Amino acid sequence: MEEISIQVENAAKEAIKMEINGRDFYNQAAEVTHNELGKKMFQKLAQEEIKHIETFSRLISSILKGDDWQKYIRDDELKGKSPLVEALASRMKHAEGKSEIEALSIAMELEEKGIAFYKKSAEEVDDPQAREIFEKICEEERSHYDLLQAQHDSLTNSGFWFDSAEFRMDGKF
Repeated sequence: MEEISIQVENAAKEAIKMEINGRDFYNQAAEVTHNELGKKMFQKLAQEEIKHIETFSRLISSILKGDDWQKYIRDDELKGKSPLVEALASRMKHAEGKSEIEALSIAMELEEKGIAFYKKSAEEVDDPQAREIFEKICEEERSHYDLLQAQHDSLTNSGFWFDSAEFRMDGKF
């Protein structure tokens, strides 16, 4: 069994915790969302977080040449409600009738933090396999953010206006 570098170990541990927190949050958001399509979207995002946990589990296992990656994470880090998820759930409860929009805003914040973390981790780790995984997950988090932003814009009838048309209505460019 090879030893995992402390750098990769710390990044993968933090990634697994982030993904567990994300999964818990998305499950909580699905519970408070009344719209069926919104509920399904949050459930799908929770499933994506599970896939990310599995990806990081495989990363640690492949570097260690074994499946004992869980020794690198304490049981209390894997079980129970996270303080982050508790704080976010409290924010949704205090949104008074706007919990779905608040859930989208919080989810976007989570994805932004994930993007920043994975980008930084990809830049800092020495292991090329770990770097590739962090870059891949970063891209997936960006697509999650874009999905959430589009949903938020749709629900709030917001977005932004371009200062010049990118196309003409008569089909001529």
